[in-house]
Amino acid sequence: MSLKNDPEAFYAKLKIQLEETTQFPTLYMYKFIVPSSEEKIKQVHQIFDNIGAVIDTKKSSKGTYTSVSITVNMKSADAVIEKYKEASVVEGIISL
Repeated sequence: MSLKNDPEAFYAKLKIQLEETTQFPTLYMYKFIVPSSEEKIKQVHQIFDNIGAVIDTKKSSKGTYTSVSITVNMKSADAVIEKYKEASVVEGIISL
């Protein structure tokens, strides 16, 4: 089974990689692609609301999708992964 089909295995591997390469707390950048729907973009904003995140958005050339870049100070690998899990409920979101 590939990591794409097994989210827990993916997150376990990501945690190991983050702990080996990152000294926490640190500024971490999330990058997502979401369908250009005000509601979906608002959902992503709400996930990172009230934690000091800097959020930049940019629509694709055809306006179908929106790139969302979020820079935020994260305390641990577990905290980083928790935000990815929260974002995964947004319909059509792609984590980069």
